[in-house]
Amino acid sequence: MPESRDAMQGIKINFFKSDKSIHFDKDSFTNLIRETAKLFGLRKALINIEIADDKKIVEVNKKFLKSKKITDVISFDVSDDSEKVFDIIVNASLARRQAKLYAHLPQSELALYILHGLLHQLGFDDLTPRKASKMHRMEDKILRKHGFGVVYAAACHSERSAAK
Repeated sequence: MPESRDAMQGIKINFFKSDKSIHFDKDSFTNLIRETAKLFGLRKALINIEIADDKKIVEVNKKFLKSKKITDVISFDVSDDSEKVFDIIVNASLARRQAKLYAHLPQSELALYILHGLLHQLGFDDLTPRKASKMHRMEDKILRKHGFGVVYAAACHSERSAAK
């Protein structure tokens, strides 16, 4: 059997949709993930993306991070000695709500969550304001390049405008 396009390119991506409420172009998301991995030097990996709802994200958050909160994304490096493996769980329910609140597409919000989880696995963190700013600027740069627009900064701008 011939190798799949993903296997030949070194980055294999699996999508699992327990929440099917957001329709997205799988090829656009695959390209976003693959190009981001390449940008940061990751040439071979298995990346599993689960599109979940509030209930599932809370279950995962409680089980692994001891938190009962709804969150946008949780990502794990579950690699072994032979292969890089990342599991990224994103919250479609929250993406729909946030997209409506900030007047952009749910697919763009979901792309932000996937990218955010991937960047954490590629060495970014957002634990300090300076590191968070760097990470969010990178997210918007990558999202804009891939046709999703400026998502994070647009939401921040809306929050600041609404707070005035």
